Amino acid sequence: MMAEKGILVVVSGFSGAGKGTLIKRLMEKYDNYALSISATTRDPRPGEENGREYFFHTKKEFEELILQDALVEYAQYVENYYGTPKAYVEKQLNKGKDVILEIEIQGALKVKEKRPDTLLIFVTPPSAEELKRRLVGRGTETMEVINSRLARAFEEAKGMPEYDYILINDQLEECVDRMHGIIQSQHDRAKNCQEFIEKITEEIAVFQKGE
Repeated sequence: MMAEKGILVVVSGFSGAGKGTLIKRLMEKYDNYALSISATTRDPRPGEENGREYFFHTKKEFEELILQDALVEYAQYVENYYGTPKAYVEKQLNKGKDVILEIEIQGALKVKEKRPDTLLIFVTPPSAEELKRRLVGRGTETMEVINSRLARAFEEAKGMPEYDYILINDQLEECVDRMHGIIQSQHDRAKNCQEFIEKITEEIAVFQKGE
């Protein structure tokens, strides 16, 4: 069996949809995934290690990465850059790992534009009421912050039609298995099997020669 290249998967969703929990459980349950590590110019927080939580860079280094087209996507938030290193993603994909990248909608669409073979999955709770309940249930944010997140969710919902799949996160284990199934099904799409198609076509051509 030929070595199979991995699939690049971008996961987005509303704040409170449970993206992080879903991805963490997916990686615990199945061993063929790699989580993309972002690059950033912000300072490491206590306990963080370079190459584990983030790849830490100076602003000059990061801007050099931009000039070299060494990032799949990048954005700037509160004077710091954040981006996805292309080399790390390619290394994992070439090892046959399906690479999970958790980013917001604008970044997801940038990735899809650069790499049309990217799989886009949008995670959402089953209802708006459930979304609000989860945000309130965290108990870590004021109602003002929660309302701002809900307002942002209204804008994010407009981008949902751009995604390949909408994944309703109701029961965690069921959702994890559905996500796994969606990702693995991509390996069998004809456009992802070009090497196999060429190989078997050449083999069958031998029969035409009477060999």
